Amino acid sequence: MIENEVIVTTKHGRMPTFAVGPDEPGQYPGIIFYMDAPGIREELRNMARRVAKHGYVCLLPDMYYRLGTVRFDIPRRDDGMSGVIRASMNSLSISGVNDDTAAMLAWFDANDRVKPGAMGCVGHCMSGRYITSVAAAFPHRMVAAASLYGVAIVTDKEDSPHLSLSKIKGELYYAFAEHDQSVPANVIPDLKAALNKTDVKATVEVFPGTHHGFCFPERAVYDTLASETTWSKIFALWDRHLK
Repeated sequence: MIENEVIVTTKHGRMPTFAVGPDEPGQYPGIIFYMDAPGIREELRNMARRVAKHGYVCLLPDMYYRLGTVRFDIPRRDDGMSGVIRASMNSLSISGVNDDTAAMLAWFDANDRVKPGAMGCVGHCMSGRYITSVAAAFPHRMVAAASLYGVAIVTDKEDSPHLSLSKIKGELYYAFAEHDQSVPANVIPDLKAALNKTDVKATVEVFPGTHHGFCFPERAVYDTLASETTWSKIFALWDRHLK
């Protein structure tokens, strides 16, 4: 594989981004991997490498770049660190992430290793909301978007992602954990109801016995079966639309 730390220039500054793709000749579809709240770490880079091994050029952006360089030593996480993680997560906005996504699409367009046209994305945790909003903001580019135990997909705010579903032209996949304090009980039925009012092709499923973060191999809640099932479904989603 070919991997590099690159700088994507956005409207708001210089966004450090991990870029990885196949080393064989040819062009490959682009995928954006939106991070979870604890941010950039080797665990996420390894997941991006897995995306690349499947035949994609994957960008893993440091979404906290507006704050400087923010890194968390997750095994040492305590209440103090969790407070800083929440503050970092809350510093982001849908409009800001849309701006950053526009910059990443421009980076893909300027890279001759990337297949022109349609793209895909995946978001974990806090970024479950953003895969929905970017699919709505860029409906003809972001055609295959996946959310893993996403939070704040349905809120009472004017820019709640579920309110933009009708703008989406692609396919969506939402996977939730059965036990997730970050996802209120109304979210899944409200999301399904909102989707049913549109023509958007979407899958919403809950994995029994799982907890928030079940796809992260370095967490105690990691669930091999659920994780591998979601990987398979996400690759199938991308392959249908991008290959």
